[in-house]
Amino acid sequence: MPPLYRLDHVQKAYDGRVVLDVDELAVNRGEVLALVGPSGSGKSTLLRLLNFLEPPTAGALSFDGQAVTAEPPLAQRRRVTAVFQRPALLRRSVAANIGYGLGLRGQKLPPDALAGWLDRLGLSPLARQSAPRLSAGEAQRLAMARALVLRPDALLLDEPTANLDPYNVGVIERLVAEEQRATGMTVVWVTHDIFQARRVADRAAFLLNGRLVEVAAAETFFAAPSAPQTAAFLRGELVYT
Repeated sequence: MPPLYRLDHVQKAYDGRVVLDVDELAVNRGEVLALVGPSGSGKSTLLRLLNFLEPPTAGALSFDGQAVTAEPPLAQRRRVTAVFQRPALLRRSVAANIGYGLGLRGQKLPPDALAGWLDRLGLSPLARQSAPRLSAGEAQRLAMARALVLRPDALLLDEPTANLDPYNVGVIERLVAEEQRATGMTVVWVTHDIFQARRVADRAAFLLNGRLVEVAAAETFFAAPSAPQTAAFLRGELVYT
């Protein structure tokens, strides 16, 4: 089966400075791929390309066998959704936020499904509360549910649990894992937390200075990385500029 995403000699430059330079990368259907690397290594830039927010400066990016253009069609964009470190919640109730994306697509979340999501999120008592009044952990759980109810083919996560307490980290990791198993969606998870990457990933990729250093099955990547830079990063010994 062909991969969901394929990148061939993809570069992204800003003001003439290349910040991402990936010779080749395939993101397989139904996998959880963790992207790790130091700050400024190109992880979020890569996620922006996969989310169709920006086109590559050079090279070819394809999604489900189709070339991604500078202005992807709406049907293609709707197959991908993202959750970021700081959720942007609407000034509406918690319940209204969960179903908002479906409403934009002319669909409605059935009451029993809404109740099920609220229960899984631990937010049932807060269903009618204004979403901006939630705590950081509650807000991120809500943002994750709002993305997952869309049943995307690809879920892109950019440090969604950074600065959250262990309880909320666990809730979000379990929620993503349950939905990934149930739907077969592809997940690309950017994280600075090596332990999290090891918990959630089927494969892991290490980015350094905009270059893809290593991609491997998670077990191999964390136990026996082939690149010395990867090994140094995992030990916390990598010196980079």
